[in-house]
Amino acid sequence: MRKGIILAILALLSVSSVFLGLLMGSVKITCSNLIDTFLNGDQSFESRILMRVRFPRVLGAFFGGAALAMSGLLLQTFFRNPLAGPFVLGITSSAEFGVALYLLAGIPLGNYGIVSSAFLGSLLAMILILNLASKVRSPVVLLIAGLMLGYVFSALERILMTYAESIQAHQFVMWTFGSFSGITLSEVPVIISSLVPPMLISMFFLVKPLNALLLGEEYARSLGVNIRRTRIFLVLLACFLASIVTSFAGIVAFIGLAVPHLTRLLLKTSDHRILLPGTILTGSFVTVMCDTFARTAFVPTELPISVVTSLIGAPTVLFLLLKRRRLG
Repeated sequence: MRKGIILAILALLSVSSVFLGLLMGSVKITCSNLIDTFLNGDQSFESRILMRVRFPRVLGAFFGGAALAMSGLLLQTFFRNPLAGPFVLGITSSAEFGVALYLLAGIPLGNYGIVSSAFLGSLLAMILILNLASKVRSPVVLLIAGLMLGYVFSALERILMTYAESIQAHQFVMWTFGSFSGITLSEVPVIISSLVPPMLISMFFLVKPLNALLLGEEYARSLGVNIRRTRIFLVLLACFLASIVTSFAGIVAFIGLAVPHLTRLLLKTSDHRILLPGTILTGSFVTVMCDTFARTAFVPTELPISVVTSLIGAPTVLFLLLKRRRLG
């Protein structure tokens, strides 16, 4: 009963954060502007700001935060490691390398160059990690391999940075800070259709394997869980979610790492029937609020969202790890 109430509160907070994100900004938007825009098709200046700038940005943060948080939860459960997150398998570093090839080396990729290059870079890491996951039985070995793969991509990226011109290097560095501001209205359906089905699949079909994996692979195998197939599917799903968000928004730090811990603290459970929807709702709420703060706290200057998420996420993870150690 208590957990159901907390989930309902999280759902209310996540929806409220969307309305707050639409209303807050350098241009004053009122509730009547929202009604006129979405119900009456108003074409005023405020309505254009809402539809062309804030609406796609807020929805991108909403679904992107949910996807990153779920990706982190899947990896933490699979590796049974509280520090696991989307970055540990080299997805972030490979996406950075893809964008570095596009911006710094000048590889032509058309109108959606940054998005395409980031996704292709993530796809490369995903293929390598899935190939390892199909051959390596130990999650620890897979985790170390992912970290090493990330170092390799980071080294290649630094080589490109060394020979890049200052304007290109600045553009690349700004992308690595992360922002949902570049998402357009035409990209919102692509983001939603890419992220929502995998999250629904996780909530309906992965609860039993995830709960079983909490007690170890041998126990999961005794319950009839196909470990090899589950390993590949979990890694594929987590990598795919993280790669889509990174492609459209750049590097958004600590959401995948901190939000699952925060959700466990709020719900006081490891049952994925409750933890999965709770993580999605918490990830959406935290990311939208961080993005809103990033663009409104120091108007007209906008902070990179990774600055805000790091300032919140790093102390949160440190606090939770210290608390776990005291309890242990």
